[in-house]
Amino acid sequence: MPELRFDNRVAVITGAGRGLGRAYALLLASKGAKVVVNDPGVGLTGTEGNAAPAEQVVQEIRDAGGEAVASLESVATPEGGAAIIQCALEHYGRIDILIHNAGNVRQASMKEMTQEDFDAVLDVHLRGAFHVVRPAFPIMCEAGYGRIVLTSSIGGLYGNHETANYGVAKAGTIGLSNVVAIEGAAEGVKCNVIVPGAITRMAEGIDISAYPPMSLELVAPVVGWLAHENCSITGEMLVSIAGRVAKAFIGETQGVYQDPWSIEQVGEQIEQIGDMKSPVVFPPVPSGHVDHIRYSFEMANKGGSKES
Repeated sequence: MPELRFDNRVAVITGAGRGLGRAYALLLASKGAKVVVNDPGVGLTGTEGNAAPAEQVVQEIRDAGGEAVASLESVATPEGGAAIIQCALEHYGRIDILIHNAGNVRQASMKEMTQEDFDAVLDVHLRGAFHVVRPAFPIMCEAGYGRIVLTSSIGGLYGNHETANYGVAKAGTIGLSNVVAIEGAAEGVKCNVIVPGAITRMAEGIDISAYPPMSLELVAPVVGWLAHENCSITGEMLVSIAGRVAKAFIGETQGVYQDPWSIEQVGEQIEQIGDMKSPVVFPPVPSGHVDHIRYSFEMANKGGSKES
């Protein structure tokens, strides 16, 4: 297979000063991409920023013969998101790839989480995704080409203790990606989700002594493929953790048709309702929303005799 490169492509990567974002930036730059390294250099909770992380990655890329520029704006505001995309346009005249990786952490139980804790995490992970996608998307559509990679988490898929803010943000990112993929399908713009697992500073305080190798470099090629023009999927989720790459998806049981229902009958049939032996899946693109409705309507029209 020939080497997949990014020559003449411009990539914006948020949270690229450290961790996974840095690994993405270094990989794409090594393959010819011009990279906007966005990172305000804040701590894990989103405070105390400095320019060093972004500037250091830019220097690494330049020392290796690549092209990069630092962006210190925060994704947490619409103005910051717009400025990040504008940075790509001012320096390189275009944007082909957007990888939203920026993140922060504010852990607390549901009993103790403050509104500030909740909003601070959504502002970066979920609203931050919108803040950069919104200005980049029409530019990509006009150009007839774009690759967008948004970041979710197993916390968004399955939840975890003391992370309601993080779980909500990461689940919401999936919904955003689906809509961008649907609206971009006819415009040459593809949008997918990466669900990464790697040892970064967000793992502080976790006992990782029994973990297998979970390097950043195991995740970066998966994101690289999603960002490449050869990417053949859109509106999907790829999991990458400890060398395992998988597809995550939302499925439904075939369900049970009845008209009318009583409360008691729902309880009596809950096992059949939840029978997962032959699930159905409605991919967002090209028409998951409509397919879901059509499937249910056909079952109703046939009196519950829907074939799998």
